[in-house]
Amino acid sequence: MRQELRDLLNFSISALIKEGVISVDIPTNVHIERTRQRDHGDFACNIAMILAKPARMKPRDLASLLLSRLPQNTLIDRTEVAGPGFINIFLTHDAFHKLIPVVRKARDSYGCSDAGEQKRILVEFVSANPTGPLHVGHGRGAAYGDALVRVLRAAGYDAASEYYINDAGRQMDILAVSVFLRYLELCGEECEFPDNAYQGDYVFDIAASLHRDLGEELRQPLDGFTASLPADGDQLLDTLILRAKTLLGKERFTQIHNLARDTLVIDIRKDLSQFRVTFDHWFSENTLVTGNAVARAVEKLTENGLMYEKDDALWLRTTDYGDEKDRVVIRANGNHTYFATDIAYHLDKFERGFDHAINIWGADHHGYIKRVKASIEGLGQEPERLQYYWCNSLYCTATEKRSLCQHAVASL
Repeated sequence: MRQELRDLLNFSISALIKEGVISVDIPTNVHIERTRQRDHGDFACNIAMILAKPARMKPRDLASLLLSRLPQNTLIDRTEVAGPGFINIFLTHDAFHKLIPVVRKARDSYGCSDAGEQKRILVEFVSANPTGPLHVGHGRGAAYGDALVRVLRAAGYDAASEYYINDAGRQMDILAVSVFLRYLELCGEECEFPDNAYQGDYVFDIAASLHRDLGEELRQPLDGFTASLPADGDQLLDTLILRAKTLLGKERFTQIHNLARDTLVIDIRKDLSQFRVTFDHWFSENTLVTGNAVARAVEKLTENGLMYEKDDALWLRTTDYGDEKDRVVIRANGNHTYFATDIAYHLDKFERGFDHAINIWGADHHGYIKRVKASIEGLGQEPERLQYYWCNSLYCTATEKRSLCQHAVASL
């Protein structure tokens, strides 16, 4: 229908040119938008304001002339010139009725196009830490991300959805220790559960599953585990993590870690499935750590002269790309930061052959954009290929006047 309206307006422009009333180039794409208010018609067009300057006419006068040259048609019931020169178009009832058989014939393909030319797009969304159940905020991101993937596919893009499982690092260690403490309680040990450990009933459920499978095989005396703990909450947890890894050994601690992760990922997948959201890929952060992806990314940044040592840590010169300060990639103790795995993860996205990568994050990640884009550029990738949208609101700011899905597709 938009194309038919464009053809009608282009006919009017051509008629005025032939009559010598105006001398302009015929626009290649007359932009027609649905109106926001019913009393402004069904569609609106700003072509008169665009052509007013080259035509050397006032926009409203040019709009009136364009409407006077519209050919007879069955689409338009009436028109009006509004505001500084908008053309408001009111459709006939027949215009809507004639669309019904078109929609019925096209069925699921109605509204689809090949505009995306099968460019490969990776959309990462939700990506909640597998340290607890999803909450309403995650549901908001799931709805937006899934809708965006569907819109991109309908627009002709080869769009894939991905959930990044944050299953490496300190938060997962805290979850494993939380499960272990609840397991010890089930073994009859009395221990004071840390306030900043994971408190939910799901932790007890995972511990109960561990106890059913292994009995008291992992039981440890508390005097060697919880004695002389520091008062500080973070230091207390770090000490418990270190002691648990020492007492249990790497294999047993990893067993608890993986049980907790797998249990929660299964629950997350079930919740999302009930929400009719599924993912093409579930990407484990741990694979970046256990493989050589992080080391390879750091090596490449070092070769490009962007890494340096300070205070026994390894830093990335993100200030070279507009960040407010340089960022630590490898800590003084040799452990990598979350930023390190994010660098490797985004490099992996582009190495998989995606033309664009879209991240849908929570509002708490706003300050993270510059450092990630800096690392992407430092690795020789075009930062424009990486786009961010925030799921704290389902709409762009009022000045953009477009939904986030419209904005994302238009940006590609």
